Amino acid sequence: MSIEEEDVQELAGEAEVMEGEEALEEEALEGEQDETQATPEEEQQTSGTQGTYSAKVVNDQIFEELVLGPGIAEEVQNVWRTFISSAESREAAGEAIYAALFDAAPSLQSLFKTPRAIMAMRFMNGLNQIISSLSDPKGLKVIVETLGFQHLDLEVTIPRVIIFRDAIVDLLAVEMGARFTPKARDGWATFLNYVGGAYIYVRVKFAERLKIIASSWAQATKKVGDETEVVELEAKDGEEGQGAEEGASGAVDEAGAGQAADRSAEAAQVEKKKKSKSWFGGSSKKTSGGMGAQGAGESSGSEDKSDFRNTSVPTTYDEMFMFNSAVMGFGSHTWMQEVLASFDAIVLNVSNSYRLQEECDVLSLRMAKYKGNINLPEYRAVMLASLRSLCKDWGSQHEVSWSWLWENVERMLKALMGKPAVLERALAKLYSSLDEAALMVIRKEVYQKF
Repeated sequence: MSIEEEDVQELAGEAEVMEGEEALEEEALEGEQDETQATPEEEQQTSGTQGTYSAKVVNDQIFEELVLGPGIAEEVQNVWRTFISSAESREAAGEAIYAALFDAAPSLQSLFKTPRAIMAMRFMNGLNQIISSLSDPKGLKVIVETLGFQHLDLEVTIPRVIIFRDAIVDLLAVEMGARFTPKARDGWATFLNYVGGAYIYVRVKFAERLKIIASSWAQATKKVGDETEVVELEAKDGEEGQGAEEGASGAVDEAGAGQAADRSAEAAQVEKKKKSKSWFGGSSKKTSGGMGAQGAGESSGSEDKSDFRNTSVPTTYDEMFMFNSAVMGFGSHTWMQEVLASFDAIVLNVSNSYRLQEECDVLSLRMAKYKGNINLPEYRAVMLASLRSLCKDWGSQHEVSWSWLWENVERMLKALMGKPAVLERALAKLYSSLDEAALMVIRKEVYQKF
């Protein structure tokens, strides 16, 4: 067989796989449409769920609290504990779920970029969080919203939710046998439909919030103004260059003098900004005299007043944040500066779940070095105060959008707080058990990766 014939057969095989997956999605969607014809009374009798969620329909039009019927949450939790205990380890259980999911729809693998082992553990941790909170509708809604926030970049659809749901339910039916009762099956299908529908709802309905965050952040960081200034400077430089080519030597001398004057003006502006930044940072000029003498005190007071009058108003988010943190009494909370240093990357990558998780991971490592109490809501108060001052069109939607963003970031950071110290000890123990050859291999791998 020639190479061309082998390539043709390979392409034909890939086409058959894609056609099979499209057929699965079409069948899932047709089944969804057939199931929506059931009456709400029939759905509630089948699953025992109270409200607008059921074991048959994926509801992506609303996002409310999931209230399961009597005994359903306990039945689901019992099946989950039995499934984990029957596996060799939690890693093996996660691997079984991962394999069942992607065997049912191999095309879904392209949605996930992390290694298989890490993805399997994320499945396990996510499912464990959800199942543990099934008896607490309010807490469950918060957890699902946070997970939906972390999956904004994934194109979750109803057919894919159905494939995901059926793959997990079928796996449990095979592994549990008779212990996977109809009540447990309905409970599992119901909460998986709820989670999938919530992911879709969060991604679609909160898209407007992401637009508001992006536009107001551009105002707060002066990125729109900077781009305009760059364009104007380029146009100005072009005009000056053309005039220099056409002008005489006297014009060239005048242009050189003008440029020198511009440079001196820019130097004065930079010096002025430095003074204003030192004022916002809490430092002040030191006087040569002591504080005991009245004359020295009056001189110091007059100098302070002069500095205050000459101080420029903060125009960027970083400057305004430092100013407001000092005014609100948080100037000594140095952990806020760590958040401030990472906040631009967090905002710009809010819809990139992998990059957002990395930013929160790195930030938690830096904050772990802080010796003191960390109260994350304090950052929210200073953040909102700063943004209100910088965004001209600030309104209620801005307030809601930025509060929503920080609440989700705060939950991600809280989930990591306290863990770096534990992980550091475990990592030190692992490295101490390795010989020099193994450590060299790790160094090479880490260098190539990062």
